[in-house]
Amino acid sequence: MAHVLAYTSPARGHLFPLVPVVDELRRRGHTVAVRTLAAEVAALRARGAAASPISPAIEAVALTDWRGRGARDSLRRTVRTFTDRAPLDAADLRAAIERDRPDVVVVDVNAWGAMAAAEAWGGPWAAYCPFPLPLSSADAPPFGPGLPPARGPLGRLRDRLLRPLVMGTIERTTLPPLNAARADVGVPPLRSADAIYLAPPLLLAMTAEPFEYPRRDWPPNVVLVGPCDWDPPADPPPWLAEVRGPLVLVTTSSEFQDDGALVRVALEALADEPVTVVATVPAGDPARFAVPPNARVERFVPHGPLLARAACAVTHGGMGATQKALAHGVPVCVVPFGRDQLEVARRVVGSGAGTAVRSGRLTPPRLRAAVREASRRRREATAVAAAFAEAGGGGAAADGGGSAAADAIETRLLASARPR
Repeated sequence: MAHVLAYTSPARGHLFPLVPVVDELRRRGHTVAVRTLAAEVAALRARGAAASPISPAIEAVALTDWRGRGARDSLRRTVRTFTDRAPLDAADLRAAIERDRPDVVVVDVNAWGAMAAAEAWGGPWAAYCPFPLPLSSADAPPFGPGLPPARGPLGRLRDRLLRPLVMGTIERTTLPPLNAARADVGVPPLRSADAIYLAPPLLLAMTAEPFEYPRRDWPPNVVLVGPCDWDPPADPPPWLAEVRGPLVLVTTSSEFQDDGALVRVALEALADEPVTVVATVPAGDPARFAVPPNARVERFVPHGPLLARAACAVTHGGMGATQKALAHGVPVCVVPFGRDQLEVARRVVGSGAGTAVRSGRLTPPRLRAAVREASRRRREATAVAAAFAEAGGGGAAADGGGSAAADAIETRLLASARPR
């Protein structure tokens, strides 16, 4: 058996999909140490993982992309966050490797310094990505604007013309500071934005086709393992037993991005609908909202019991919340506010499993109509859920027989690792 060291950025949306992989690896007899947010260490220890907190200096570097004036400014702010964290998470992972002496290292793809440190370490390592992969492909549009897949010669011409413009902006913004961080660790510079995702010997993409655009040119290091759906253990709230009729779940980001407008508009839009609305605001303040009689606003409620009752989920377009709903066969209405959320919204619409409303055009009548339409897409959402289940989830990242994440780690990395 082997010892695995897993490392996350300070984001619950990046830790939670990793938990089923950790659980499955431990079930197979491997030991797993996790370095992650301080607030989640106790929960991981309760599951049997040897958890410890990342440096508090890393958690102190917060995302400010929501303050950006336009997409380019938001991208610059995101890059600045990751590069400011890079020397900190590189040193943090190096110290953990020295202390734990792992056989395999698994790193969050948003921890740029830790990715470089894992590469410099020289042992078997993998990265995992819980958002849509921004890899160039002949079968997918340029990443970022949320464009629909090309259809016919004109669509392919659109992609050929736009790809250099879109990717050029990303590369000019991303590569110089990223390569400066890599130079500090002693690994070679990357030549393209795609190379960020091609550098790991194994990259676990936590999604699956056909929600992700089907492609003929997936790189050999990429394994699609499906969404690794996990909620922190918690009893269903007592009031849920009193809810009668259909339920609509409204979610906002677990990392603050000023998306409270989604909750305010949803409460107004659905106040007279024959549904119960439950909104969760993990990075917000529930007391800020005027709540109608058919609604509740909570900081946290486990989504699993709610989705078992839900007719529709209204999300900000976060990959975790959106795929969690679809994995339960619940159709989704997406209101993207930034980050990768335009791409998530486009995949929801493209799969037929829901609808989307641009945040800049968000009004109660538009959202109400979009929720009604999304609620009629149960059959399509069920088809996506079946594809996610077939991909294998956390078990898949760790082994082979229908468990993609565990399969990939065991067969591609642990087989070459020196036994402890």
